[in-house]
Amino acid sequence: MSDLKIQLRPEIPSIELTLNFSEEERFQNEVLRPIIKLQNDLILSCFVHYLQQTKGSMESLKPVQINPYITNLFKTSTRLKTELRGLIIGLFTLEEYHKYIEISSQLNRRMNNMIQQRILSFFVRQGGIESKDRLRSE
Repeated sequence: MSDLKIQLRPEIPSIELTLNFSEEERFQNEVLRPIIKLQNDLILSCFVHYLQQTKGSMESLKPVQINPYITNLFKTSTRLKTELRGLIIGLFTLEEYHKYIEISSQLNRRMNNMIQQRILSFFVRQGGIESKDRLRSE
């Protein structure tokens, strides 16, 4: 099962692995980035679903207001961060999970930042919440 999880992950050619990386940086580049890329559409759909469940709305926001709104959600909503991290942690191998629990606070911070940036770039690039309709049709 572990091999299958690793085979599912996309390769990211821009990742340069060097010996100078810290343990957290290496884990981020070898494990987190490929899984987050693999789970991109699910992350975005989960975020839109969270907005719907909490009656959060970005529809009336101007493009310049999207960044502060999403940033504030990540600062205040433990539930959102936990749900999104679960999408990533669920694709760890057992060995990766054991490494994760050793340094989980640093890795959680990195995961939250990476996921937040992915969501921000999608909504800013796609022009706001109207792009959520694209997520439903796929």
